Amino acid sequence: MPFDEQRSLSAPSGARLNLYIKRSSVQERGVVQINHGLAEHAARYERFADFLAERGYHVYAHDHRGHGHTSAPDAPLGHFGSEPAAEKVIADVAAVHDLISAEHSGLPVVVFGHSMGGLIALDFVLQHPGRAAAAAIWNANFSARASGHMAKAILAWERLRLGSDIPSRILPRLTFGAWAVRFRDRRTDFDWLSRDPGEVDRYVADPLCGWAPSVGMWRTVFDFIFFAADNANFSRLRKDTPFQLVGGEKDPATGGGRAVRALEARMRRLGFSNLETRIYVETRHESLNEVNRGAIMQDFVRWAERALGTGKP
Repeated sequence: MPFDEQRSLSAPSGARLNLYIKRSSVQERGVVQINHGLAEHAARYERFADFLAERGYHVYAHDHRGHGHTSAPDAPLGHFGSEPAAEKVIADVAAVHDLISAEHSGLPVVVFGHSMGGLIALDFVLQHPGRAAAAAIWNANFSARASGHMAKAILAWERLRLGSDIPSRILPRLTFGAWAVRFRDRRTDFDWLSRDPGEVDRYVADPLCGWAPSVGMWRTVFDFIFFAADNANFSRLRKDTPFQLVGGEKDPATGGGRAVRALEARMRRLGFSNLETRIYVETRHESLNEVNRGAIMQDFVRWAERALGTGKP
């Protein structure tokens, strides 16, 4: 079913955020704040929102600047905007979080993020400790090793030659293109997203999906990665904060879930004790659009009930 409400929210960053809301009509358990991935939009989470609302969770999902129907003077489609772009994106997440607090005072909030949205969600939680009751970081890669530094160097070279507002010519080949060729029997260049051909076809046909991000947008994505790759930025966060870390065994964007396991290992070394990690067998990048999505969504709800202490008596 469609979201219950679509509204425009003015953010302090100057953006007019396109926000979708799904309200639960059963016993309230909490709120899930969704952060979507790169080159997609929040409306694609409608099925997940329905599933959550039926189980007592209100859902808020906005289009990030440069995505979907959100507008900002400095951020057309494919651009996060002028510097400091990363700060603006996190400020937009905070604006939605403030609205949730105003409309559902007292209800715990789970900050959820998929892929790039997982980068954003973790950065938000680290920069605003104590605001979220729990965080779900799905299909996100926080590798800041040699490949990350190489990507930053490539983007610096492209910025010097092309500027920040031009689509990157190299990063799509190193990411989307490289991930596509991992699947020899692919029908499309986006089969790495899901084994469900209907979901892949919907992505390909969606004009708000699959476009080429600008050099500046890619640079900001790596700003998100490197912020959370710095262990010092975890110091203000409670070590018992509940986290769910999710990946797919066949997701090339996370090295088959290895990047998810690496984040878990690093957080455990830092003293975080309330972690649940799941790597789903045969699952590709978009867990919520995979053939086993029903089981994955049910696992999320079970984790949320434990994390928030809202399970059925």
